[in-house]
Order: sequence, then C-alpha cells, then structure tokens
Amino acid sequence: MAVTRRKARFTARELEYSHTPSHSLNCAPMFEPARPPKSLLRPVGRAIADYAMIRDGDRILLGLSGGKDSLGLLQILLHLKSYAPVRFHVGAITIDPQIAGFEPSTLKGYMAELGVEYFFESQPIQEQAEAILKKDSFCSFCARMKRGIMYRVAREQRFGVLALAQHLDDLAESFLMSAFHEGRLGTMKPHYVVDAGDLRVIRPLAYVRERQLAAFAAASGLPVVPDSCPACFRTPTQREHMKTLLAREEEANPTLFKTLLHSMRPLMGEAGKERAAVGGQRSARVKRGQGKESP
Repeated sequence: MAVTRRKARFTARELEYSHTPSHSLNCAPMFEPARPPKSLLRPVGRAIADYAMIRDGDRILLGLSGGKDSLGLLQILLHLKSYAPVRFHVGAITIDPQIAGFEPSTLKGYMAELGVEYFFESQPIQEQAEAILKKDSFCSFCARMKRGIMYRVAREQRFGVLALAQHLDDLAESFLMSAFHEGRLGTMKPHYVVDAGDLRVIRPLAYVRERQLAAFAAASGLPVVPDSCPACFRTPTQREHMKTLLAREEEANPTLFKTLLHSMRPLMGEAGKERAAVGGQRSARVKRGQGKESP
C-alpha cells in the first residue's frame, strides 16, 4: 500500500496551539524551557513564513549572549522544536569577550539543565581591540569577531543555520543609522546566505518588539546575564542614540514601528530568494493565512 508522506510544512496555528510534541529533545533536559506566549509565537511564526527560515532537518546554532533577547529566542526555538511537525536540531554558542563585569559562564549550568548542545568560546576581544582599533567602533569590532567565531564553530560542528536574536527595534535602529551616517538605505536582513554559500543566517525575531522580549524574560525568570555588553554601556553609541530618538517619536506616533516595518520591507529581502541561493532545496515554512550578506 502506498504511503503518503506529509509535506514538510507547518502553520502558525499548529505552532501556537499544538500540545502533543512531535519529537523530544536530543538530550534529556532536567527541566522544561519557558513556554512562550502567543503574542511572541505569532510574529515569530509570520517571520519564519515570510522569509522561509526553518527547513526540515536543519541544524540551527543560536548565538546566545545571555541577554533577554537571545534567551527569549532560545525558549521559542526549543518550543518549536518540540511542537512543530518538522524536525530540526537546536544548539547554542556563547562567546566570552573577556570584558570586566561580564560573566557569561553562568549560562553553562542553565544550558546543561535544558539539555541543549552548547558551545562556550572565550577570546580576549577587548584586549585585541585596544591593540588594533583607532577610530573604529569597539562594538562593531566585537560583533565582527564574534560572528567569525560563530561561523567557525557552526562549520566545525556541522550546523547549517546560524540564528541571531535581533528584533524589530534593532532593525529600525539600523535603518536610521544607515540613512543618517552612511548615506544609504539599509537594515539587517531576516534571512540570508553568507558569502561562502555554506551557512544561512536567520533572525526569527524580526517582527518582535524589544519590550515583548523584556516582558517574557521577566515573567519567566530567565537567567539574564547582567550587562551583556558593559563596554558598550560605558561608551554611548550611535545605536543607543537612535533607540532614544525612536522612543521619543513613538510617544507621539504609536504606530511608528508598524510604519517603519512597512518602509523597510523592500530592504529586507524576499521570501524564496534564500531557497534559490542554496540550490533550490525545499523549505519547511510557517505559513499564516496567506515573502550579498548583511550585518
């Protein structure tokens, strides 16, 4: 008798309301991750659908700084891994830049209790920056160094997808920074293929507001690492200035971020383009009712 194989797709409604795990975590966790609210799952589901982010069989490595955003995304990915009718693996990596006041090693015990495949890399990024940098931003240098480490570990450990936790507020700030300081229009892409062609980078929180993640972290008691980048906090940055500007504007215009998202869409890439870039493999998409490497 012929067996009909179910297509590797799942809907946002399945994502939100399914209560029977389709498969268990690879490692036996000591406790369950926090359950994300529907107010987070809906925009994440739409972003995954619009930009074809997750495929059946993907090995996804999450960049975990220990801040509220990456810890929130960890809970969301683990929820999807357990409840969505596609199979994918989730691992995480933390990079310790050896900055005074920042101690991400506290995450090791938490990740062991969750049963997540975890990598911890330590490198004296601040010391290297002080020896090399002149006028360049330390934050930009640190981000580039961390990205290189994440790419290396992803390749060594056979992960094909790198998940980053930038949210809609981050995209909006990048949009203004590019216009104000670079004389161009640009922002972070929700999904792209790196120049080498062997890794995809996804940002499932592209439609999520920062305040939603802060509320989720507080309500769930996530073990947020204090001052996930104290060096940046000590030196005001262009991004912090844009954050303040946007907050002030949003007070007068409550639909500001909805409007900005609409404005940024032509800069964020198109659904399906990433599939073609890696050989036309079929994507497992989260559909809801019916979308050159960037920083």
